[in-house]
Amino acid sequence: MLAACPDELAASLTTLSHCQVNPLLDKLHPYPFEKLRALFAGVTLPALAPIRLSIGEPQHETPLLVKQALVDALGGLSTYPTTIGVDALRESIAQWLERRYDVDINPATQVLPVNGTREALFAFAQCVVDASQPGALVASPNPFYQIYEGAALLAGVEPVFLNQTPDNNFGLDLDSLDAAQWSRVQLLFVCSPGNPTGRVLSLEEWRALFALSDKYGFVIAADECYSEIYFDETNPPLGALQAAHKLGRDGFPRLVVFHSLSKRSNVPGLRSGFVAGDATILKKFLLYRTYHGCAMSQSVQYASIAAWNDESHVRDNRALYREKFETLVPMLTPVLDVSMPDAAFYLWARVPANYASDDAGFARALFAQTHVTVLPGQYLAREAHGVNPGQGFVRIALVAGVEECVAAAQRIISFCK
Repeated sequence: MLAACPDELAASLTTLSHCQVNPLLDKLHPYPFEKLRALFAGVTLPALAPIRLSIGEPQHETPLLVKQALVDALGGLSTYPTTIGVDALRESIAQWLERRYDVDINPATQVLPVNGTREALFAFAQCVVDASQPGALVASPNPFYQIYEGAALLAGVEPVFLNQTPDNNFGLDLDSLDAAQWSRVQLLFVCSPGNPTGRVLSLEEWRALFALSDKYGFVIAADECYSEIYFDETNPPLGALQAAHKLGRDGFPRLVVFHSLSKRSNVPGLRSGFVAGDATILKKFLLYRTYHGCAMSQSVQYASIAAWNDESHVRDNRALYREKFETLVPMLTPVLDVSMPDAAFYLWARVPANYASDDAGFARALFAQTHVTVLPGQYLAREAHGVNPGQGFVRIALVAGVEECVAAAQRIISFCK
């Protein structure tokens, strides 16, 4: 039929090529790893095994208890899942939050399961941002997880950035926005422990953020996907709900936190997490998600219950990361300006002086000579307030095994010398 109607086929293809799509898509920047592929194009590699420390993908073994729970729950594949999730999952999450942060959470109204934080962070902006308001803004850290920016742009509003630099110990530069700008902010993304710096916000920093939220009425989306990767078992990172509770903010007004099992339990392929906080906001978010069609598979829900109910595998996971950081930081300090982060599994390293802040050039040369991949810091940030705060740094993700990370460090040392 198609061969007999070449003119009609040509007309159809022309129509498809000119079909209308959302023009906001044109505002999206290439993803950092797309930029990295372009940076490495044409590189002739040495005869060394590749070591990839560029992407924050956990590579430790998935716990057997989670695998077994998933297998045992495969019967759930025959059932349409509900968006709100099974009661047992929300209850296990609420109990985990109480154990971890000493906060009282209502599992019926203050918890929703989500398919990982990436999906939820993007969807949340589409739910809470009102693009009909003139000059509406979404604020985020800088450097940042690129989903924050993409979520703002596709919600039809402008992203603005709070630089995190060594000058303020990688804290959020809240003074970089004036009162007129803060009055137009509708949503603030916060990441603590931070990506890429590993910085954990203090109680006083949370107090300042809550005061701004009270004054200007914006919602805070607290991305805490790295909260369980830390180095001192007696001093876990402060969480946003915990900070709100300590400061007497009953009901967590205008605050929603985002958690994931990907890093905590080494199950990035499970796509399982949750949001918790302000019940009024979550009621609207549930409505949005019902239409969005992003219910978590019931099989995944029961595997998630097993993960949230067990801490022994999480402690074992932290021990592996602690061993890597305690081994690699002393090794790399003589050749890179690097130090232990507060938490998370990244090293945020300043490139050597001979690269004159050319982090992309450093990453390309390192790759060409050693087959070790790191991510240029400028790819994780935008120029704001006259500077790109990622320029001159590289992010090193210590996600591979201990031996592989040590081998990478040895190659980096040789390259820098």
